[in-house]
Amino acid sequence: MKATVKILPLVCLSVCATGAVLAEDPPKADSDNYKVLLENDRVRVLEFRDQPGDKEDMHSHPDYVVYVVSDFKRKFTGPDGKTNEAEGKAGQVLWRDAEFHSGENIGTTGTHVILIELKEEK
Repeated sequence: MKATVKILPLVCLSVCATGAVLAEDPPKADSDNYKVLLENDRVRVLEFRDQPGDKEDMHSHPDYVVYVVSDFKRKFTGPDGKTNEAEGKAGQVLWRDAEFHSGENIGTTGTHVILIELKEEK
């Protein structure tokens, strides 16, 4: 998961005359696969699970950490249509900059990760 999707200005992702759509919050975009484990004013901890062939709608994450529970292979697509593939190995801990993407499980096993999303202090 070393590839980083560049963030486009929020204006490009808001509902506008061009028909562009705002990227949803992950648990709202894919409520069957995301579970909120903890949320407070500083972090949100999500559990994500899916099966081979499953696809996620476009969604966004602030800066976050990923703990890989089980090996996976996924394809991510950014709002500009560019794709990248990523593999995770159980036990890895990965840093991810804020991003917008959709995802697809292109592996032969289910994905199981814990995401720790950071919130800005108010």
